[in-house]
Amino acid sequence: MYRRIILKLSGEALKGPNDFGIDPATLDLIARQIRDVHAMGVETALVVGGGNFFRGAAIHESLHIDRATADYAGMLATVINGMALQDALERAGLEVRTMSALQITQVAEPYIRRRALRHLEVGRVVIFVAGTGNPYMTTDTAAALRAIEIGADALLMAKNNVDGVYDADPAKVPGARRFDWLTYRDAIARGLRVMDSTALSLCMENALPIIVFALGEEGAIERVARGEPIGTWVSDLPRAEFAEILRGRS
Repeated sequence: MYRRIILKLSGEALKGPNDFGIDPATLDLIARQIRDVHAMGVETALVVGGGNFFRGAAIHESLHIDRATADYAGMLATVINGMALQDALERAGLEVRTMSALQITQVAEPYIRRRALRHLEVGRVVIFVAGTGNPYMTTDTAAALRAIEIGADALLMAKNNVDGVYDADPAKVPGARRFDWLTYRDAIARGLRVMDSTALSLCMENALPIIVFALGEEGAIERVARGEPIGTWVSDLPRAEFAEILRGRS
């Protein structure tokens, strides 16, 4: 269904059933799914968070560390996750390049848009780490920004233990209703936790569709890439119309 996608993985998605760090089984599950999507001919890039190690805002509040310093620590956590993902994807048989918004040339290439596009065009998977390289910006914002920069058809938001966008926290509110479809303005007006408001506004301004779905199920990423109606779709364009545009492009 898609020519090019960005998959946003939260740091929490990598920890699997654990409270902290990286779960090897979850890492292998993600690698297998990305390999299958790549085999479909979909150019695939990833943005990864770092919340399984450090979350800048939380460190700032709990340890009273300067917010910018805490955010930079969170960016370094995303680099750790990116390195782990790169290794897992390479073991799955893929050619991978990790590109960092911070200058860490020993472990990752510096982010250069045209180089990232070339990697995708020749069949490499690209992992974007260190967010935007700026404090006060989330990795959701980085995912939206990179998706727009590389001309992705959609932004796939893989969540841990939640299968879409709800009108309340389903873990706390019995009977919380999941949305199959939302407009950007509805998501912003309702204060729904699709992504942070800066990222959501960026997607709205550039008409970038967002699909929010659960990561834990085998084949979930491939199902989304095939256009199956799982999770929650956020766009001002009707699902059927968008699908028709993509079919005409293929």
